[in-house]
Amino acid sequence: MDYEFSTKEELFTRVRPALQAKQTELHRLGYPYISDIDIWNYLIQVKWKASKNLMLSDIVDDIMHTNEKKIDEYLKGKMVKSRRTKYFNDYEEI
Repeated sequence: MDYEFSTKEELFTRVRPALQAKQTELHRLGYPYISDIDIWNYLIQVKWKASKNLMLSDIVDDIMHTNEKKIDEYLKGKMVKSRRTKYFNDYEEI
């Protein structure tokens, strides 16, 4: 049976149970701050960035077998980048 998805949102909805299962596994391994959305974003932006015509079975396999340390490093890198902001307008006078 072939599945086709017209949007990434449809695909996300379809594979969300696998993402949630992986999230539960990561929580048991000591990564309680990693969400199913973090796993999805890592796969979209890193693992599948250059991929085309992935099979649903390959996508679920990637979700279930993604290395927790790689997801953790990706997420921490994103957090560091988002925190590095210059603030100029917070104070009236210095």
